[in-house]
This record gives sequence, C-alpha cells and structure tokens, in this order.
Amino acid sequence: MRVVIFSGTTEGRQLSAQTAAMGIQTVVCVATEYGRSIQQQVPGTEVLTGRMDAGQMAEALKEADLCIDATHPYAKEVSKNIRTAADLTDVPCHRLLRRESPLPDGCVTVDSAQQAAAFLKNTQGNILLTTGAKELAAFKDIERGRLYPRVLPVAESIAACEDLQIPRENIIAMQGPFGYELNCALIHQFSIRWLVTKDGGEAGGFEEKAGAATDCHVGLLVIRRPKETGESFEEIIGICRRMMECR
Repeated sequence: MRVVIFSGTTEGRQLSAQTAAMGIQTVVCVATEYGRSIQQQVPGTEVLTGRMDAGQMAEALKEADLCIDATHPYAKEVSKNIRTAADLTDVPCHRLLRRESPLPDGCVTVDSAQQAAAFLKNTQGNILLTTGAKELAAFKDIERGRLYPRVLPVAESIAACEDLQIPRENIIAMQGPFGYELNCALIHQFSIRWLVTKDGGEAGGFEEKAGAATDCHVGLLVIRRPKETGESFEEIIGICRRMMECR
C-alpha cells in the first residue's frame, strides 16, 4: 500500500511515523527545505520537497492508494489543489483536521489577516505578529515600528520582513514550539499591546499564546479558521488500518 501525505503540520509528521510503522509505503510532500529537514527526522518515509500546483500534485499521486491532506488549517488554496489532484487521479482523499481551540473571553476575532490589519490601524501600541511570514503583507498600512513579527529563522521569512521594511531590531526569528513563559517574556521585552494569532490548536501553541496575552493584560486578536470538513487523527489512522487489512 502506498500513501501520499501532503504535510506541513505536526500532525502530518506524526501520521507519517504511524503509517511507516504500519508497513505502508509513505511519501510525504512538503513545501520548503525547512519542512524537509523536520520530516527527515521521521524514519521510513520518502520526502518530496517544493511547492506544487494541482498538476504536480497529481503526478505525485500516481500509483498511490490513498491521499491525505495534512496541511495547515489555513492553507485553503493548497487544500483545494490537493482535492483537485486526487479527483484527477481517482485516489481517495481524506482531510486531517486539527482540533480547534476554545477562545478566551474578551478576545477579538476576525476572518482574515486583512481584517486584522484594518482593526489594528485604529489601535495604539506595539503588535506581536505570530501569524507567519506569508501574512505580513496584509499589515503594510500599519506603522512599521509597531510591528514585531515572529517568523521562522529561514531566508524566506527574513526576506518577507525586509520586503515590508520591518526594522531589523523588530524581527523575532525563532523556531517553536513557544511556551507560555517565552511568550510572556517577549511581550514584556518589546512592550507589546496586541498579540495577533491564528487558531493553530494545541500543536500551534495557541493556549500558550492566549494565556500569556491574558496574564500580561494585552489584547488578543484571533484570525478564525476557515470552515472545513474532514477526519480526526484517530479516524485517519483507522482508515489506513482498514485499507491495510483489505490488501
């Protein structure tokens, strides 16, 4: 049996470890070299690296028995392309859902980074952006000195900060996971008044960010997840087991 996992999340790596241990030929597709370096720590998996369109995804799905979309909850366009590729190749496709987080009382919720930026234009104080380098351009109309983006320590992320002319002293280039204490320390160090985050769930450290914002008395702005359907981690594992038993 051959499974192709389009990954980019902790759950994707955990799933690939499980399928490989079950004896399933496991191919994992990741978008970046950073993703590849993390995925290569999982033994027994083949890793394909690079951003793919639907046609390239369909090529990767040739001879596959199962396709699993384990990309980030906010990667809407990528998920759409995966579904198209699976339809083109007649490969069963399942979406691995990350559990949503309960939102704390008093937080501000919006549907996009653009809406977050529009809200923040009418506020005062420094902003800790934990939404990733891809979303930075949405905040182009906010005074650069207010923005403190926390991004991965890779060239692509630093370049995104430089393109937006973020002051170098404001760039927080670090690799997670980030605990509650570190979030609090960053809030105090940079006199943060607003923390902006997506609902990345437990794997994305949402609880640690929300807790730090609450206890440090700063505003929490949450970009809500797109609505989607799929299966839990446990349900996906069950699907893989049943398919193995039928072979």
